[in-house]
Amino acid sequence: MSLAKTLSIGTLEKIVARFALREVGAPYLTLSSPAFPQPLGACRIFTGERVRKMVYIGLTFPPAGLDSHMIFAFTPPASAVPHFTLDSVLAGPPGGGAHFAFHLDLLPRVDLGANLAYMNAVLQPLTAEFDAAKKIDGLTAAHLSPRQYAIMSPWMLAYRATEAAFALVEPHVNHYLEHWFRLVEDGVSAEIASGGDGAALAARDQLNRNAIFNPEVDPVWAQIDRMLGAEMSERLRGILRNQEVESNE
Repeated sequence: MSLAKTLSIGTLEKIVARFALREVGAPYLTLSSPAFPQPLGACRIFTGERVRKMVYIGLTFPPAGLDSHMIFAFTPPASAVPHFTLDSVLAGPPGGGAHFAFHLDLLPRVDLGANLAYMNAVLQPLTAEFDAAKKIDGLTAAHLSPRQYAIMSPWMLAYRATEAAFALVEPHVNHYLEHWFRLVEDGVSAEIASGGDGAALAARDQLNRNAIFNPEVDPVWAQIDRMLGAEMSERLRGILRNQEVESNE
């Protein structure tokens, strides 16, 4: 496996084991391209109690030298506990010029500008790790738009990386992951979330997902359109936007 896939699958397996998640389908979807009918990857869905829905999309597209792995682990819609996300990518022309990339974040469930107590309790503890990760030699900041930064968290790590730099990323991923595990297990009180009730949290979560998985906001979906076709690309976005867990029937 590539370093990108090793990091992603290792993280996925830790989440599945920690929260005893069960998989929906095996996999939920097999991904292929109109131009390359052989399987290129899979969309896998997992569900449980404290992690309501986890979506993994793995895509290997040799003609473009792409090996991409995305994880979104969603807590329940009415919860104030952040979601966890990791993208892990190897991209570039075969035979040379390839690079790695990753983004790592805990997605806040409230407006941070109006919720200092939430920010202090949920995200501020990541600051030292955030600062340390940015100092890895061989990282280059990803080219993201202000809108993309605005809909994630200020503690998001989003970088291109040399192979040597990418090999040093895993301990930082594990630190974010362990912090998130504690938040999931201990919970985040409604008082910290400025008293937001479950319905308000769920409504904000839906709006946030709609923005994150909007092809006008994130240009990566145009690439997925070209690789998998527009219909499958939209189906994947629909799965990620959907707060409910899909059935395998």
